[in-house]
Amino acid sequence: MSDAVQPTAAEVRAAAEAVKTALDRHLAAVERRSGEDDPAVYEAFNQLAAAAEVYDELLYDRYDEVTPFEIPGTEDALPPYTGPEEPNALSVLIRRDYAVAEPQRLLAQAQRVEAADDDESAEAAGTVHGALGVLFGEFEPDEIASRHKEFGLEEGDSTLWVTAADESADPGEWLEMPFEGVDPQQVVCRFDVSAVFDDEDDELDDRDEVDAGLDEDLEPLDAER
Repeated sequence: MSDAVQPTAAEVRAAAEAVKTALDRHLAAVERRSGEDDPAVYEAFNQLAAAAEVYDELLYDRYDEVTPFEIPGTEDALPPYTGPEEPNALSVLIRRDYAVAEPQRLLAQAQRVEAADDDESAEAAGTVHGALGVLFGEFEPDEIASRHKEFGLEEGDSTLWVTAADESADPGEWLEMPFEGVDPQQVVCRFDVSAVFDDEDDELDDRDEVDAGLDEDLEPLDAER
């Protein structure tokens, strides 16, 4: 980067001061928090994240250095909960992804279901999409999740959202568009399962093993001293 577009040392220093101020504000908001999802804490967190990002960028542009910490982004985070304190109704939104790993096993299981139903005109199990319709029509989604390997399926990512409401929806009104119109501020809790998390854990484990190996290599040197 040319000197003409580089930030000045004063700008980097000002950004560092902004981070310090944001840290103080965040701590003060946490100390005064009124509940688990206090909007003031959420706002202070966002301000701290933004200040840290600016400082990190300026530090790199000016000195080719980075900060030793990383504040997670908030783009995918849920906003503070603003739903009823005592919900009278709730909705559980679940998405589970599968890969059809063994089509022949899937077809065989669906054909067994059709044979047990003794329906001579049934031919849905002759195709993969037809077999899926047969199996999901016969078994509850939770049972398929626990027995997915038997059906030739391989688990992918999944997510579960619990949303609160003052009253239950009218029967049938949301069935055509079950996941549209969800207010993130009504989400009580969510649980995500993804291979991405497993990869991150594996990377951390690998780093721990490397660090442990380095420590073992250093022990004889320390002993000689």
